[in-house]
Amino acid sequence: MSTHKSPSRLFIAPLLLALVAAGGFGYWKSLQDRLPEGIYEANGRLEATEVQVATKHPGRLAEVLVAEGDSVSAGQLLARVDTRTLEAQRNQAQSEVLRARENVAAAQATVHLRESERRLAQQDLKRFRELYERGHASGQQIDQQQARFDTSSAALEASKAQVQAAQASITAAEAMVAQLTSEIDDSSLRAPMDGIVQLRLAEPGEVLGAGGRVFLLIDPSDQYMNVYLPSALAGRLAAGDEARIVLDAIREQPLPAQVAFVAAKAQFTPKEVETRDERQKLVFRVKLRLTDPAAVPQAKPGMPGSAYVRHAADVSWPESIQ
Repeated sequence: MSTHKSPSRLFIAPLLLALVAAGGFGYWKSLQDRLPEGIYEANGRLEATEVQVATKHPGRLAEVLVAEGDSVSAGQLLARVDTRTLEAQRNQAQSEVLRARENVAAAQATVHLRESERRLAQQDLKRFRELYERGHASGQQIDQQQARFDTSSAALEASKAQVQAAQASITAAEAMVAQLTSEIDDSSLRAPMDGIVQLRLAEPGEVLGAGGRVFLLIDPSDQYMNVYLPSALAGRLAAGDEARIVLDAIREQPLPAQVAFVAAKAQFTPKEVETRDERQKLVFRVKLRLTDPAAVPQAKPGMPGSAYVRHAADVSWPESIQ
């Protein structure tokens, strides 16, 4: 009697061999990828400095000059808020300045007139006193001249007060002009830095309140990754220590970085962060900044990846992340 092997059994042995080989290769690869003692890995997401460009005063957006993705320079005009109402108010305030200056001139002329009247009244009072001493004037005449002198003195003080009030009105009107000019200048939204327009949040014609957001800018020259490290490791790090960032999208090109900041206070591990030791409850936030972000334009904010920090200076970086 002859026996025949089942066709299914013919594939079992090669499949088992393939699985064993794959497992062995995976184990070998894990040994090769194992980090040397003194280098720690953490997960994070690449970020960049963000600046929101918003209106300072309420108004209707008249013009938007840039689109998403545009590169802008510091001081560049990005958008304008309608300023016609403000300009009309400023014209009125400027007219008030001119009117107040005219009032000052008129009040000063009145002061000169009252000074002349007071000086004349003082001279007459002196003359009548001399006549009274020689018996050529009555006491009633002295009283009349004294009253005239007192009245002219009071009128002089009142006219001087009018000058001060008119000068104060000039100051108030000029302050209003300056305030409206400042609001008109603030209605021109300019880039606070060199950057890229990440989001365009408003369109011409929209009425925005104070603080209404129009753009979100990012600074591609300041890219970083926040990672969370245990205290035993964070305590060994200092600003300027070397680091490496490997993004999932471009794993073949590690990005040189430096420790820019180590938090002075521990915090509970954020839920979205995976740590090597799940039992580690308290961690320190460490900010790693790319040293030359322009060298790798493919690196974009928001890309996830791994960060490697070296807490032993005498340890060399593995070839895979140099």
